[in-house]
Amino acid sequence: MTAPQDHMPEHSEEHVPHVPVLLDEVVAALNPQGGDVIVDATFGAGGYTRRLLDAGATVHAFDRDPDAIAAVERNRGKWPELDSDPPRLVLHPRRFSEMVEGLGESGVSGVDGVVMDIGVSSMQLDQAERGFAFGSDGPLDMRMSQQGLSAADFVNEADEAEIADVLYLYGEERQSRRIARAIVAARPLATTGELARVVRKALGYNPKYKGANAPKDPATRTFQAIRIHVNGELDELDAGLSGAENLLNPGGRLAVVTFHSLEDRKVKRFLRDASGGGASTSRHLPQVGSGSVATFTKLSKAIRPGEAELDANPRSRSATLRSAVRTDAPARDTHRSAA
Repeated sequence: MTAPQDHMPEHSEEHVPHVPVLLDEVVAALNPQGGDVIVDATFGAGGYTRRLLDAGATVHAFDRDPDAIAAVERNRGKWPELDSDPPRLVLHPRRFSEMVEGLGESGVSGVDGVVMDIGVSSMQLDQAERGFAFGSDGPLDMRMSQQGLSAADFVNEADEAEIADVLYLYGEERQSRRIARAIVAARPLATTGELARVVRKALGYNPKYKGANAPKDPATRTFQAIRIHVNGELDELDAGLSGAENLLNPGGRLAVVTFHSLEDRKVKRFLRDASGGGASTSRHLPQVGSGSVATFTKLSKAIRPGEAELDANPRSRSATLRSAVRTDAPARDTHRSAA
């Protein structure tokens, strides 16, 4: 299991262009064939989608970030599958927790694959005005959909106890109370730089530390926690996994890439329970606790980037891929959309 890191760059990390993480491994897990219908639940810059389209699949791509959808519209020439007859690329500007509803509106009730790349994208990190990272100062925002509660709203309006709970639960921050107290004392906070400085001061961290043995910037955990809270990411993941179970045809393949231990634990537990691993008395009897047969089989071990990918893309360092294959058993009654 990986450390609780995500796409968030260290304070000293240089700009890294968008590179799909574990691309070859994801494509191998999905094994796309001509005519397959596959959901790319987290489109981003479309790295996974491009490879799936090139393999002959039709892709339904979801992204709640309007910037990601707008980028495709500006560059339609790079996506001729949008205008094929019938279209082999269908964009859904909505949360992936709503994939069942979104596909239903397109007349699709079953798919052959689902891929999810959980967390913030490189494009979001690299735009200071989006407020996801502290490497360059920007407004304290962090909203993937660019709507609703912002990070600034949360740190400036939530009470100290709630802030501490969020930092502890979603950032696994042991000093959550100390940081929450410092945030409340420093309010109002408007920028990523201000928040990072408050956290560092509270924990006695000097960002001038350099070198391989320098401690990790503690602001990383706080930013991760607030981002997850503002975007409801763990609820989104729960609903997305359940949606995939409902949509996948028998033999359909699920591939999920995560970037920190909270997400990976959820995916691992979901697949374990769905395969009967959490309740069987025998490995030869894949029964789920309720007595229903397993809905997923052929669970992969955790797959992580190799040295070549780590050298080429430092942001892949905490990525973990898990995959599984859908059985013909009815889906469990667990689907719900995130609020």
